[in-house]
Amino acid sequence: MKVAMYYNNSDVRAEEMPIPEIKDNEILLKTMASGICGSDLLEWYRIKKAPLVLGHEVSGVIEKIGKDVEGYKEGDRVFVTHHVPCGSCKYCRNGNDTACDTLRTTKFYPGGFSEYIRVPAINIEKGMLHLPSDVTYEEATFIEPLGCVVRGQRRANLAPYDSLLVMGCGPAGILHIKLAKASGVERIVATDIDDYRLDLAKKAGAFALNAREDVPARLREILKGELADKVIVCTGALTAVKQAFNCVDRGGTILYFAVPRPDEDVVAPLNDFWKDEKTIAFSYGAGPKDNEDALYLIAKRQVEVKDMITHRLPLEKAEEGFKIASQGKNAMKVILYPHGMGE
Repeated sequence: MKVAMYYNNSDVRAEEMPIPEIKDNEILLKTMASGICGSDLLEWYRIKKAPLVLGHEVSGVIEKIGKDVEGYKEGDRVFVTHHVPCGSCKYCRNGNDTACDTLRTTKFYPGGFSEYIRVPAINIEKGMLHLPSDVTYEEATFIEPLGCVVRGQRRANLAPYDSLLVMGCGPAGILHIKLAKASGVERIVATDIDDYRLDLAKKAGAFALNAREDVPARLREILKGELADKVIVCTGALTAVKQAFNCVDRGGTILYFAVPRPDEDVVAPLNDFWKDEKTIAFSYGAGPKDNEDALYLIAKRQVEVKDMITHRLPLEKAEEGFKIASQGKNAMKVILYPHGMGE
């Protein structure tokens, strides 16, 4: 089978691998669509494990099924996620299932940028969902990223009456804007330095600001003297990470949905946060419930995702896809199609 083997962001090669063999409790998935995630582009993180097959925003059709698998059959259209929790450890019991050790060690093989994937039993049980007939394969690639956004907004305790600042208008930022709008949030401001992405943020329902402006001052103008109740940082740019400290109102929350490189230190004004009872929160990944909610939102057209796809490429052009996604020029979501462009 064909795979896209990752060496670095500028070197992703079309290579051949054997089609995975499955056990009696596993599934062989024919990958129909696979999205390039912002985390796939974190070269400082990925290159340590290269070469490898990346890709985790996937959907497909069951090609072969082990005799012990229940609830699915060959030909079923499905979504599956790569990391799944155990559901029984203290982290899972406390609602922190993305901190689960099992979630951080589970994955399917070899990765979503391949023609076929071997799906282990635990991923079938806790990370696979049937796709409604009117949800396309490419729309289904948004289930996992939207699931991460669902989880993030839960952790931020975002409410309809809150004012929201989204910093960074890549795919995650746009999904945050769309979900917030669907949840009834009316006052949404978004920042970026790219005019194309700011225009998309505006179309999604946000008041768009160039991040090079005096954002705290502009927020006070827009929000009638206030700063944002909730700030969601969707970029690892150090300037945005620090700027967020000055954009959150008293009693508000900053959610770091993205973080800077591990070698970049950030000094937080803890005395200010203590005095004004501000909160700093973080969100990592998505759990099973988050992905279920994301599929519901997509299926019910409460969060429209198809208009975010700017590039559709065959698997053989994965390197081009990585370059487009990493450069971000007039690009939002890049989808790879291991078995051709038709659904």
